[in-house]
Amino acid sequence: MDTDDLSQEAYDGILLEAERFSHDLTIHYGVLASDCEDEDNYLSRAERLTKDIMACSSVDLDDLFFGNSPSKKELKPTLSRILQNIQKLKRRK
Repeated sequence: MDTDDLSQEAYDGILLEAERFSHDLTIHYGVLASDCEDEDNYLSRAERLTKDIMACSSVDLDDLFFGNSPSKKELKPTLSRILQNIQKLKRRK
């Protein structure tokens, strides 16, 4: 699937939310779509990715953000909003 196949709500709630923080973060959510069968699968995998990023060490964050990592404190509000958005989308389905 492609990110263009996502509903507007899913696109805005995940990809645009990530983009507001960092294009590097958006890349990971965008690439994830190519491995998904449909939006439901994408939402589940995006939720897992978000929780994995929340659990990352500073070294892992540095890799994830291509050597330009933010602090976990800066990143946490964005990841929390993405999780909230995913949960809202899942409840609607």
